[in-house]
Amino acid sequence: MTNQDDNQRFTIVTDVRGLEDGISGLIRAAFGGQDDEAILVRQLRTEGAMLVELAAVADGVPVGHIAFSRLATQPKFLALAALAPLSVTPARQGRGIGSALARAGLEACRTQGIAAVAVLGDPAYYGRFGFTLEAARMLDSAYSGPHFQALALTPGALSGGPWTVRYPAAFGDP
Repeated sequence: MTNQDDNQRFTIVTDVRGLEDGISGLIRAAFGGQDDEAILVRQLRTEGAMLVELAAVADGVPVGHIAFSRLATQPKFLALAALAPLSVTPARQGRGIGSALARAGLEACRTQGIAAVAVLGDPAYYGRFGFTLEAARMLDSAYSGPHFQALALTPGALSGGPWTVRYPAAFGDP
């Protein structure tokens, strides 16, 4: 999928092999030099928890990245994913790369049969994709609170809750 941000093309790729170091660097830059989110992505890959991983690439260099990992639920019949992290290199933030990655990632989750996605983040930002605090009230998580949101990818997917949600070990979910 090819997109443009301010006349600069980028392509969203589903195969990030060979881009891992560049992705780690852009994640660190996006999070102010902190390494925690880059370590999280590496650990999600290592433990096999990654469901969907996309990168926005311009001229062979990653400029954006998004990860979705499987969440464990009780009862077990809900297919649920966590969106974390979403990163765009600082010089290209605010130009639609993050939005393009989020939309493509949510569609990839839907295609894989994921019924709902949870995210911990700014409600104003994630609300544009349909995430709500109200939907997340059906999920009991270590991260429940004022920034924990959810989006049903399948209509009514969250109406049968509540569900207890556990994040992959990489998140350090107690």
